[in-house]
Amino acid sequence: MRACVRFLSLLLTLAVLAVAAPALAESRRDAPLVIGHRGTAGYLPDHTLEGYALAIELGADFVEPDLVATKDGHLIARHEPNLIATTDVSRRPEFAGRRRAATIDGATEEGWFASDFTLREIKTLRAVQPFADRPQQFNGRFEIPTLEEIIDLVKRKSREKGRTIGIYPETKHPTYHESLGLPLEGRLARTLRAAGWDRRDSPVFLQSFEPSSLKKLRQLTNNRSIQLIDANDVNPDGTLDFTAPFDRPYDWTASGDPRLLARRFEFLTTDEGLREVKTYADGIGPWKRYIVSTAAVDLNGDGHVGDENGDGKIDESDRALLRPTDLVARAHRHGLLVHTWTFRNEPKRLAANYHANPVSEILMFFELGVDGIFTDFTDTGVVARLLLQLGRDRDFADCLVAGECR
Repeated sequence: MRACVRFLSLLLTLAVLAVAAPALAESRRDAPLVIGHRGTAGYLPDHTLEGYALAIELGADFVEPDLVATKDGHLIARHEPNLIATTDVSRRPEFAGRRRAATIDGATEEGWFASDFTLREIKTLRAVQPFADRPQQFNGRFEIPTLEEIIDLVKRKSREKGRTIGIYPETKHPTYHESLGLPLEGRLARTLRAAGWDRRDSPVFLQSFEPSSLKKLRQLTNNRSIQLIDANDVNPDGTLDFTAPFDRPYDWTASGDPRLLARRFEFLTTDEGLREVKTYADGIGPWKRYIVSTAAVDLNGDGHVGDENGDGKIDESDRALLRPTDLVARAHRHGLLVHTWTFRNEPKRLAANYHANPVSEILMFFELGVDGIFTDFTDTGVVARLLLQLGRDRDFADCLVAGECR
């Protein structure tokens, strides 16, 4: 109980600036979006109504549900079809016999898969935090929500807060779901239509790593959409690694088309690729390393590259930033939005240049012109946006103090 109280006290302290920020941000229509990645994944288990609600309380403009399908065709919010890392299913003896292997996007894994469970069974499970270095005291408390429940929550919170809040659903592994006879796109479009949120001006962005999924959705809805762009890792010199299955969108791999098989994700960041994206989407969602990468260098001057800060580990905090690319500017020239991901607070996930300050990282990307960011820590994103506005607009300080920015 004491640990829980200390955690909540810390969270409330961090949120001091964020609480008042939504109304202020609302008045600056050109301000970049802060998107609650999987809800508030830095504080609460992924993809729960509680996590989405906390993101909204902290000032999120949109919350992001990843969508997978149940055996009986319901869309639920989970990061992956495999439930092993984000639910307590492994501790449920009644489901022990359903553990199996499955191949998703060419990679075989073991676990429990949403498509083997009815919604009624899913509702008996509870969410858990997949990151061991994040708060674990909320494991086993919160249900797995449906898309309909998320929409209802967001609509209600929009009314309560007096501001527009949206959803940013992702179709997860759509080729895999189609192979199961559980295609995602029609289900998603019908749910949005039933909610009255299938218009161009609805508070919705659709996203996917697979272009074919976005093309199907473009035929089914009028919603805005974003092409996600992935990679596997960053090489020591800062170039991107494209080891499979993160080499290309899986629908390209599954197509067998030599033209598509010759491409990697990075094609979508070329001018040719951006022109192609423009034909079916409204923007790109590149991993942040396409915009600013990092490299392993000798930061401490000892003649070796490795554990530069002497903490006994080698991670992102031992790497240095490289010069920004021109991707944001080129995407904008093609009339595309840029929403980049994922921003996290832990020092081990921050390049050395940020000196363990996550606000500095997000602020830098805002200053580079991105139109939105996905963050596990909504309050950090909101504070960074306030600093951006204070730096750009001298009058904004008066608005911030007086609370009269509308």
